[in-house]
Amino acid sequence: MADVSHRGDLAGHPDAMEMRERYSRVLKGRDVAFVDGPVFLVGLYCAVSPWVVHYSGNQPALTTHALIMGIAIALLALGFTVTPERMYGLSWAMCAMGAWIIVSSWVVGDSPDAGIIWNNIIVGGLAFLLGVACVGVVARSGRAT
Repeated sequence: MADVSHRGDLAGHPDAMEMRERYSRVLKGRDVAFVDGPVFLVGLYCAVSPWVVHYSGNQPALTTHALIMGIAIALLALGFTVTPERMYGLSWAMCAMGAWIIVSSWVVGDSPDAGIIWNNIIVGGLAFLLGVACVGVVARSGRAT
């Protein structure tokens, strides 16, 4: 049997340059992968929050709004995961969606109570901060947004 425990330097390997390029290509765009899961969870919670906070019956406009915004955020997270090099340019859209969710209680809602307002402030704030995190890492990596 061949001795495979020898771990020498791969610099002399004939395919070393090709392996480095392939590794670089695979990792390109994955430097903000830590945000994909939390963004998806924020979108999922936003979509179901009318039933969690129990305002689906007395605020039908806000219920529809939260459902649509939650699905949009979750789809954005899936896009970040599937095609990150194309989707991270939309990180600013995530920030705008978060800011809109924060003010939507007063714009879309019909005199919402404190629970609805706090729910939207927290969900919108998380969406905004995750969008800022995506923008910051993309800007630091040198890719255009």
